[in-house]
Parts: sequence; C-alpha cells; structure tokens
Amino acid sequence: MLQKGILNPQVLDLIARIRHTNTLVICDWAFPYWREIETVDLALTQGIPNVLDVLHLLQPNFKVGQIWQAEEFLATNPKEKIAAFDQCFASFSEAQVIREPHLEFKTRVPGAVGLIRTGDPTAYGNVILESV
Repeated sequence: MLQKGILNPQVLDLIARIRHTNTLVICDWAFPYWREIETVDLALTQGIPNVLDVLHLLQPNFKVGQIWQAEEFLATNPKEKIAAFDQCFASFSEAQVIREPHLEFKTRVPGAVGLIRTGDPTAYGNVILESV
C-alpha cells in the first residue's frame, strides 16, 4: 500500500502515461473544461489543494523540460506568491519557464495528456509542464 507521495490513483494513472515531450496541465478551480483531455479533479474547497501542492508532489519523480504560465500571473499577484512559484519552478532543475499571454497559453491545453484541477484561487496560477 502506498504511504508517501501521491496517493490518488487517478493522478498516478495519469502521470504514469506521460512520456517525452507530453504535457500536463495543473490548474485552478475556475479553469475552463476541455472535453478533449482527461481531467482529474482534486478541488475540495477554495485553496485545497493548490497548484504548488501538486507541483511539490510531482517534483521528485517528474522530469520537466519546460513550464508554461500566463504572463498575466506577474501583474496580478503579490511578490510573495510570485516568489513561491519561482522557487517551486527552480526545483525542477532543468526546466525553462516560459510566460506568455493567457490566450496563447490556453491554446496549448488541448494537446496535453491530461489536466489536474485544484482548488487554487491564484489568478493565472495555472501551469503546463512538458516532460523531458
């Protein structure tokens, strides 16, 4: 029986199917729904869990080459929140962070293997991870 790390069977199944250059979306509670991609909904209530919680759990076993995030994230969040995301992104040591307009960011979503929805209320705190 698993006792550490990610315990949710749907999340484990989803991330086990991601291969080189595949992408995974981790998003907030209000992010649009896409019929084209598998969605695992973890949102319990506002803030639980949040995007950073999921990223921290993925970090030990998920090798990331690129991370996309909306550039609007920088203009709409306090410095502390931006620093927390940047610190988390740095834990994916080889990852390049690309911030682009939100509308462009959303065009990448349908190509993802799946989407993990959180209860995060952070404005534009959604991320797309590309596996190496």
